[in-house]
Amino acid sequence: MKFTEGYWLRSEDANEMYAMQAYAVEAEDGCMRLICPSRPIYARGASVDVPTLTIEFRSVNENTIGVHCRHFEGFDGKEPQLEKNFSPCPADIKVTDKEAVMTAGKMTVRVDRENFGFTFEAGGKVLTSCGFRNIGYMKYGRKKSTMFPKENYLLADYKPYMVAELSLGVGECVYGLGERFSAFVKNGQSIDIWNEDGGTSSQISYKNVPFYMTNRNYGVYVDHTSSVSFEVASEKVSYTGFSVPGEELRFQVIYGETPAEILSSYTSVTGRPALPPAWSFGLWLSTSFTTNYDEETTSGFIDGMAERDIPLSVFHFDCFWMKALRWCEMEWDNETFPDVRGMLKRYKEEKGLKICVWINPYIAQGTKFFREGLEKGYYLMRADGKGIKQMDHWQPGIGIIDFTNPAAAKWYTDKLKTLLDMGVDCFKTDFGERIPIDVQYHNGADPVGMHNYYAHIYNECVFNLLKQIKGEGEAVLFARSAHAGGQMFPVHWGGDNSANFPSMAESLRGGLSFAMSGFSFWSHDIGGFEMTATADVYKRWIGFGAFSTHTRLHGSTSYRVPWAYDDEASKVLAAFIKLKCRLMPYLFAMAVKAHKTGIPVMRPMAFEFGCDPATDYLDRQYMFGDSLLVAPVFDESGEVNYYLPFGKWTHLLSGEVREGGRWYTEKYDYFSMPIFVRDGTILPMGAVDNRPDYDYANGVTLRFYMSADGEASCIIPDVNGNDKLTIKAIRSGNTITVGDKTVTAEDGKVAELKL
Repeated sequence: MKFTEGYWLRSEDANEMYAMQAYAVEAEDGCMRLICPSRPIYARGASVDVPTLTIEFRSVNENTIGVHCRHFEGFDGKEPQLEKNFSPCPADIKVTDKEAVMTAGKMTVRVDRENFGFTFEAGGKVLTSCGFRNIGYMKYGRKKSTMFPKENYLLADYKPYMVAELSLGVGECVYGLGERFSAFVKNGQSIDIWNEDGGTSSQISYKNVPFYMTNRNYGVYVDHTSSVSFEVASEKVSYTGFSVPGEELRFQVIYGETPAEILSSYTSVTGRPALPPAWSFGLWLSTSFTTNYDEETTSGFIDGMAERDIPLSVFHFDCFWMKALRWCEMEWDNETFPDVRGMLKRYKEEKGLKICVWINPYIAQGTKFFREGLEKGYYLMRADGKGIKQMDHWQPGIGIIDFTNPAAAKWYTDKLKTLLDMGVDCFKTDFGERIPIDVQYHNGADPVGMHNYYAHIYNECVFNLLKQIKGEGEAVLFARSAHAGGQMFPVHWGGDNSANFPSMAESLRGGLSFAMSGFSFWSHDIGGFEMTATADVYKRWIGFGAFSTHTRLHGSTSYRVPWAYDDEASKVLAAFIKLKCRLMPYLFAMAVKAHKTGIPVMRPMAFEFGCDPATDYLDRQYMFGDSLLVAPVFDESGEVNYYLPFGKWTHLLSGEVREGGRWYTEKYDYFSMPIFVRDGTILPMGAVDNRPDYDYANGVTLRFYMSADGEASCIIPDVNGNDKLTIKAIRSGNTITVGDKTVTAEDGKVAELKL
């Protein structure tokens, strides 16, 4: 939200009050507290009729300093807050007449008391600063008030906001702020953290996260669930500004020597991702949304995949597993599926599949389930108290589950248990963004703050049920909405994209921004959700989908089985899914790493190669774990431009070696694309290509991408995420030694060793 009109003028609607002096400083219990008047006080008389801001700095985690700025200290906005895992480290505080300094870990905050401002410092340099007229309180849209009786004499009518601005250096790029489909580098953008259902072709997002990081060794988490408005080099082009409604502002500045350290620190506070089950990394096939289907149709899809030798892991039933106008009563359409238990048992036992079904938290009126929830008071209530909040969006007269009511949450999950008992393994938790604010919650929470946070408690509720019933390590969702902390409940997918190359590229941008926001597992609809792709777009999208953590075929009005496009599409899909299955020893090791550290599997080039300025803006390629570079093809000609960072890179499929530090332009057929292995890698290739969950160490083939003398290592996990086999290799001359085994490294060939 902008409070100025250009550089010189402030908005006439914004009556501002900035911190102008650190008049008093208190130090206690690892906290440095400032009393900051809105004008400098140099005489006693100047201390009368002067508003102040209270600014507190605390060590909240190693190398993380939290800032809490308040106007009225007694304000309680009833805003829900994410439960955070703070681990403060000891803070050293020194106060003089000129400055106040607090150091915690490698981080220092230095306050200039006279010419007010503060800097965050680490590694011998200033990371960012907040100075003159950069942190304050706004009375926005204020109307005149008076002590004398008039029509509105009781209150001054205005909207209160807290605002802060942190400086940006020359060449500093801002990343993150959720799954955003706009430009990957956020500089120049105005971004509101407000979950909406807007597809992938606009500035709004399903997954808004008030966290960003820059290529200057720090990240910022604005610790609010309500709408945070960011002006990223857009209002003041040398600052990232952020504002929140109300009387207080909380944010944390996180230092890291690498982007990985920053995200690891951030997710240690907001939550590490659960480890998805190994089977979930295989191919998911959906019925699609509004298509006509019954058991004969779904069985035809499943058998068709087997006939074409395409490994399939999960079959998903979208909305119409229930009857029209009756979503989500959680009852199968018994006319279309007369033998649900038998059907699911056959799919699981005979076809080896897992089963997913679509759900959301909106219950249509006219159903027994709705009436039961209405009688028990399990829905969001109208703000005026006249019954429950109902809308005709999506389904008729929906009531929205109030997950702040423990009884309502249990009632909802008890209904889901009946589906699990039938043979369902996981849920696609759709929606969670269309949450009204003219409502009342059971726990009295602020409905504006709950708008974004609703996605969190909705997915958390379903995920915890799956953990309870299926067990730790078997829970997985396919979720669309999220907020800070939602990374704990994987997996998320990119929402409603379109069946064309531009939408394929915007999906990737969204995924890369999402990764920079603390989320490790992500997927998208191969071939696009809306419309029907050409065979060319579909086949190009397959490689991108296979080299995403999770891989799904799903559409809107048409089926996504490959033979609906052309015969070659089936062969392309089979080839890439088999390749992904063979890569599972490597991919699942990266998933385990993400689970333990918060470092995402799909990583932007700027994340992995921050020391190379050529990667700052790259958004059409990415790292897939530590060692694989992937550049999808976005052109019908098959031509692709990609950049290889410095070093040697070897194409995974052809074995061709490329020198890094330069761009390449090449053409690829549908069965390949730029997939390069980083030098210094031991890449384990599994012995199984028809399923993602198997004994990864049994019969594994080690590929050694070691062009020079030195050491390399890799870890091969089991399907539960435990380290099963640690491989260490030493190259000396043309000999690579692994334990008591050796292999010869021949020029122009990738050395291999089968265990």
